[in-house]
Amino acid sequence: MEYFIENMKEKIFKAIKQLVSDKYLFALVILMILQTIVFAIVVGLSIHYNDRQLVSHYSAFGGTNFYFGQWFYLFVFVAFGLVVAFLHSIITVKLLTIKGHSLAVVYAWFGIGIILLGWIMASRILDLQALL
Repeated sequence: MEYFIENMKEKIFKAIKQLVSDKYLFALVILMILQTIVFAIVVGLSIHYNDRQLVSHYSAFGGTNFYFGQWFYLFVFVAFGLVVAFLHSIITVKLLTIKGHSLAVVYAWFGIGIILLGWIMASRILDLQALL
């Protein structure tokens, strides 16, 4: 068991070392994390308590496009951004070690785009037009 733990530590440190040595990819991962932190702060502080139901999500499928829910449902947007950034960062590092630089860069840009689209959707639902 101790050998397994030491082996995993070694693999993780090697992967992080490889990421830090690739300056462009490291900058993309840092950009994704900073973008997510700003996203979580802006959207999290924009959510206010309200007794009535608010627009909580949008779907092109169904009878209506906007669906209503309680105000605390909107914290799912913050959780979405954090989960996407965390998972995309880990998968980007794994892709760097397995497949190389080019695929990891594409995947990092894909993660940045997903967070940006989530930010646009949350801004529309929360009516934060000053940010767009």
